[in-house]
Amino acid sequence: MSKDGAEGQVRRRRVMYIPGFDPVHPRKYRERYRREAARQGDLSGYEIALGPKRTGGKFGWHVSAEIDGAEVETDVEVMYWADIVRGSMAQGVLGTYWQLIRTAWAYIGSGALFRLMRLRKGPVIAALYPVVVLILQLLLAIAAGAAAFYLFMFVTDMLLRLIEGERFLFQSYFAPRAWFALLVIWPLTAWLILRWFQRKDHLLAYYLMHDYAFSAGLNGAYPPEQEARMAEFAERILRAFEADVDEVLIVGHSSGAYIAVSILADLIRAGRIPSQGPALGLLTLGHVVPMVSFLPQAGRLRADLAYLSTRDEITWVDVTAPGDGCAFALCDPVAVTGVAPEAKRWPLVISAAFSQTLKPETWAAMRWRFFELHFQYLNAFDNLADGPDDYDYFRLTAGPETLAARYADRAPSKSRIERAVNRYTDLAA
Repeated sequence: MSKDGAEGQVRRRRVMYIPGFDPVHPRKYRERYRREAARQGDLSGYEIALGPKRTGGKFGWHVSAEIDGAEVETDVEVMYWADIVRGSMAQGVLGTYWQLIRTAWAYIGSGALFRLMRLRKGPVIAALYPVVVLILQLLLAIAAGAAAFYLFMFVTDMLLRLIEGERFLFQSYFAPRAWFALLVIWPLTAWLILRWFQRKDHLLAYYLMHDYAFSAGLNGAYPPEQEARMAEFAERILRAFEADVDEVLIVGHSSGAYIAVSILADLIRAGRIPSQGPALGLLTLGHVVPMVSFLPQAGRLRADLAYLSTRDEITWVDVTAPGDGCAFALCDPVAVTGVAPEAKRWPLVISAAFSQTLKPETWAAMRWRFFELHFQYLNAFDNLADGPDDYDYFRLTAGPETLAARYADRAPSKSRIERAVNRYTDLAA
């Protein structure tokens, strides 16, 4: 099969999905795909069904679809790194607050935070949100500890007066009780309150704090365990090229977008992608690339962005939406990082335009559900009458056209942001 497939047509496809910083089991992605694919099929008039995986990967599923009169078989494999995510989240309360200090310093001390604000306020607010919530929780815990201190002193004072009567001397008992309340009751109460906040985490403050701390832990460099897992992903992707398929499509969501960029840059740079074989597509969704590429030690990622943006072995489409407050919507990740070479051709930046591709009532119900909106790229879109027909996740992952063919004549979004605002533009050797 040629690199562009048979005139861009697909009969068999391999999809390698790279999640973002997400501790959930891959079955959650399978069930989301099953539910939303069926819904999109009903809305769009095509047939799509899931079955057990047929590949050697740990986690995945098989998709059989009939779209636009063509039958397509797709194998989806989830690139699993949730164990690394959970390991990085295994922090106690004190560890999380130490992460808060280090992460805040990484972004403020480097000046990255202020430059990120010049792109999009939404993801910066999302980054500041866990800091504010954790500080408020700490203040509440301290206040609860103070209340417990005074309650303990009041109750024991009353008990001692009852026992000792007039012989009770306040000064004789005050010092030992006060020190006990100050050193035991107060901190223990505060600790229990903070532990309750951590275990419940209804506001997702701890989760988001761990997310940003993971990215900033080495000031933008990949941790060794992540590099090792990315090397494993690369081998899985190479095995996909050995199958009888017309397209290998890499999908990177959120943090998975920059992971996908580095993996593919490594493979192409090393000459490991077959010159004759399936078409290679990269679909990045809801990317947060600047949160890493703007940090001082992210030279590896910056080099990968610059390199991949020029390659003709790949078609790279980047999809975001202004309605997604957790992503750098319509920000060209290569250009805004300040590493766009003269020969740059990728990514093609387009908008999922949630306010248009979702019905008004759907958009109204979802617009304040920020976390779910960040996953909307993986869901069905219901405003088929008025919304643009640019983006359909299930046509891209299970339809009869390659990514290159589907977007062959598509111009980039006019409202994309390409101005370079990054202070650090050095590339790793």
